[in-house]
Amino acid sequence: MNEHETFDALAAVYALGALDGDDLARFEAHLAAGCERCAATLRESDEALARLALGGTPAIPPPHVKQALLARIDAAGARRAGARRTVWRWAVAAALAVVAGSALTGGFVAGRYEARLGFMARETARVKAELLKSETALREQVAFYQGVVDLLREPGTRVVDLRGLGPSPKASARVVWNETRGGHLFVTGLDPAPAGKVYELWTIAGQVPRPAGLFSVDAAGRASRRVEAPPAGPPVRVFAVTLEPEGGVPAPTGPMVLASATK
Repeated sequence: MNEHETFDALAAVYALGALDGDDLARFEAHLAAGCERCAATLRESDEALARLALGGTPAIPPPHVKQALLARIDAAGARRAGARRTVWRWAVAAALAVVAGSALTGGFVAGRYEARLGFMARETARVKAELLKSETALREQVAFYQGVVDLLREPGTRVVDLRGLGPSPKASARVVWNETRGGHLFVTGLDPAPAGKVYELWTIAGQVPRPAGLFSVDAAGRASRRVEAPPAGPPVRVFAVTLEPEGGVPAPTGPMVLASATK
């Protein structure tokens, strides 16, 4: 190795307080001469060991620390017996460095994977919830349209058209209706109801309107809902929709926005 590689090894041992004798004097003289490379190595090592002692965020010491310490131990093994004390201190320092490096690396990797697994678990739960919600909505929609198909097969089922009135001249609607089984309402082109308001459907048999359900429309002005059959009595002749206070009313009070032709 070149001369500075020797000082790199000495810096690694010096950072752990295991350097003594001639090597200690030699390294401190080199450091006092203003070697920025060695000074940077000491700062990195000190910061890593300080974070370990304080239990802060795991960090990995400079990669060459362990290698330098092991190289010093190998070199020390070939020295005379009188250097055994220094070799022992280097061995202890190397063991400490390995333990510290393992703890830091293990903590760092475990922390990274724990965070990643936590994120994946949350993301999986979110996707699962969305899929379940979409599946439920799809099942409800399929059941709704299956009900419409079944109703159209029934004798006596008729399709009633509603046209837009007053504030909603471009709106339209259709009711698939059976006097004994009820029906299904489909609305298009109706503006969303203002805040505090809701659309209410009415069935008219004779002269008295009967409330048949509340609904709101989506951003495109569409809506659909099931309509229950009225109690036994005269057949429904007219369907109408009015704009009412939120929660609905027992009798129409607001403007009529949709109505079928009188039969």
